[in-house]
Amino acid sequence: MNSRKIDILDMLDRNDAVDYKKDRDEAIRTFVETSQEYYVEQFSKIGARSKFTLTYNWFAGLLGPVWFGARGLWSWALAFLILETIAFVQIVRGSFGDLSAEAWLRIASIENTLELRRKQLASAIEKGTEKIDVYRRAVESLENNIEGIKEEALALDEQGIWIALTGLLLLVLAKFAQSIFANWALERRFSEWRSDPSIRTGFSILACAVSLIFMGLVVVAAVIHYSFPNRLEFLADFPTNPDLRLGAIGYVERFFEYCVLNGEAFFDAITRFIRMILDALETIFVGTPWIVVASLLILLTHLSAGPRMAIYTAAFLSYMGLLGFWEKAMTTLALLGTAACLSIIIGIPLGMFCARRQRLYSVIQPIMDFMQTMPAFVFMIPVIAFFGTGKPAAVVTTMIFGGTPVVRLTVLGLRGVPESVREAAASFGASKWYLLTKVDLPLAAPSIRAGVNQTIMLSLAMVVVASLIGAKGLGEDVLEALQYANVGQGILAGFCILFCAMILDRIVQGGRR
Repeated sequence: MNSRKIDILDMLDRNDAVDYKKDRDEAIRTFVETSQEYYVEQFSKIGARSKFTLTYNWFAGLLGPVWFGARGLWSWALAFLILETIAFVQIVRGSFGDLSAEAWLRIASIENTLELRRKQLASAIEKGTEKIDVYRRAVESLENNIEGIKEEALALDEQGIWIALTGLLLLVLAKFAQSIFANWALERRFSEWRSDPSIRTGFSILACAVSLIFMGLVVVAAVIHYSFPNRLEFLADFPTNPDLRLGAIGYVERFFEYCVLNGEAFFDAITRFIRMILDALETIFVGTPWIVVASLLILLTHLSAGPRMAIYTAAFLSYMGLLGFWEKAMTTLALLGTAACLSIIIGIPLGMFCARRQRLYSVIQPIMDFMQTMPAFVFMIPVIAFFGTGKPAAVVTTMIFGGTPVVRLTVLGLRGVPESVREAAASFGASKWYLLTKVDLPLAAPSIRAGVNQTIMLSLAMVVVASLIGAKGLGEDVLEALQYANVGQGILAGFCILFCAMILDRIVQGGRR
């Protein structure tokens, strides 16, 4: 009786396996559209093993990047396109290319100089001046130089066959590699397609044509440029229009002039607001007796990050005071604290607002990309135009540079909250405010704290740069050390900046240990 049950179970397992194979084979046929039985066989071999299975697709090797592009495997197509382009360049360059073109251009340039020196020598001989020997040595040196370059040019021409053979070998290896990896890459794409049916299937004629045209343009342009230099100047130099550049500069300048004239009240209001916060922090950090400030910072660090970090804070503050950096360190801490706190106060609510509004975030995201990628010295120019020089401009510059991580990571943290948790809370009658404060924010807290940390660290990186536009503090010492190559002063001031950032980071982040 038991053996009969086992036989029935085995029969059911075999039937399930057969049904699964039939379904998978039919899915392969639907996915590949062309050469269906071939790919069914190859995909079965690849899927039977967890490791890489060696198969050959000579059609893919022959077409190369065109085949990969037609199948939608563009990452593979671009990689192999680079290899084949290098191979074709070497083949054409070695077989038909002008390998010694640059050498002959150098010879032509030297010959012009040689002709001038010969005329000077003839004139010196005719006049009997004392520079005859000088001109004669110059002529002989130039003639010897020309002969050396000619020998170099002839040697380059003789290397043509070896360059062509190297390119041919590279092309063969690239074709062979493509034939090996084609089925494996396509099978991986087939596995992705089974879980995501939106992935394009089949051998697209349009994609094949696009791949062929794109590959042809890249290969032909590269071959002409490297094999026959200076034949087509537009391949080497991008066509420029100086008038267009001057016009663009004029438009930009008029735009900023308009903004400065019409937005003076707005920018003055921002400046006064930043100045108010900055003055308050400077009064606390600089105007208050040092023992009060030190005790307050140590206590806040203890409450926020624990006794160990409080001891470190005491050591950092002692370092600043004993080396004479106390006042400048407090000024820097006020500047850094103003920029970081404003970035956090603005960034976290903005991230919370954008987390559930994809359209708004899609508008803000390019702006944040601009803020992060634009060099600090570039956006410092309009900041100076709007806010002038001084500490408020330094705060704005620091906020632009360091304010984006807290927004991005707040959005990331809130979007990472499991929907099942939110649905469970909503099913028990939780309001939107309760979901935000009791569910979303606690679960997103690690990501938000990471954003705060990154904002503070990036604000730290702008301390020295901000000193260029009138910000006081430790950045001045570092800038002076850079100007006069004072290594000791720069290193000591740099450690003070680091310690200021660490203290502020621990206070803001919290996370008592």
